[in-house]
Amino acid sequence: MKGLVDGRTALVTGAARGIGLAVARLLAEHGARVVLADLDAGAAAAAAAGLAAAGAEASGVGCDVTAEADVTGAVRHAVDRHGGLDIMVNNAGITRDATIGKMSPADFDAVVDVHLKGAWLGVRAAAEVMRPAGAGSIVNISSLSGKSGNFGQTNYSAAKAGVIGLTKAAAKELAPRGIRVNAVQPGLIRTAMTAAMPPDVFAAREADIPMKRAGEPHEVAGAVLFLACDLSSYMTGAVLEVGGGRMM
Repeated sequence: MKGLVDGRTALVTGAARGIGLAVARLLAEHGARVVLADLDAGAAAAAAAGLAAAGAEASGVGCDVTAEADVTGAVRHAVDRHGGLDIMVNNAGITRDATIGKMSPADFDAVVDVHLKGAWLGVRAAAEVMRPAGAGSIVNISSLSGKSGNFGQTNYSAAKAGVIGLTKAAAKELAPRGIRVNAVQPGLIRTAMTAAMPPDVFAAREADIPMKRAGEPHEVAGAVLFLACDLSSYMTGAVLEVGGGRMM
């Protein structure tokens, strides 16, 4: 059976683990050649090797998404290895939580740089390759924190809200060139990042979700796959919430 993105090349940032790895795995299962980019080059290579062992065409590269040369280098790797780039998923992220009075400017800058500047650099680098092809799908990973704001996350919430503005502005610019730009807003998802939350805080947030459970990385990956493939061919500038009904 032919996959939804069969024969296409995808680059996923922050792909060594968590949501990024789940996205890369699902895209590969649906026939994409995947490049896994991550700040931890060794972990990216190991994750890619794991996908390759399962039959995927995958490679891993080191990439600091705040560094223009790294982002353009990752895109160039995809082009040189596979002849082009069809799907770009800007997923890399970090947290540096603290209340506004205790948060350092350095921690604010670090989170905004990774999430917002990193996504912007990814959109820009991918678009440079996709414009001549006249086609492409870019998916930015935002968060419901960018819709509602989270206590102790002024940096993260601001960055994730910014990703939505970036997505919509880029979608308007790139639509005439055949490039679609959409976003996914995950809610509470079981990852290493949320595993670091105090158990009582995690339980309280989970209890507020209408579906009464946290999501799994593969459930976010499903929304990314939909936006990456032709099933969403008339969608751009859209934001899909994957949060079990939270904040609806």
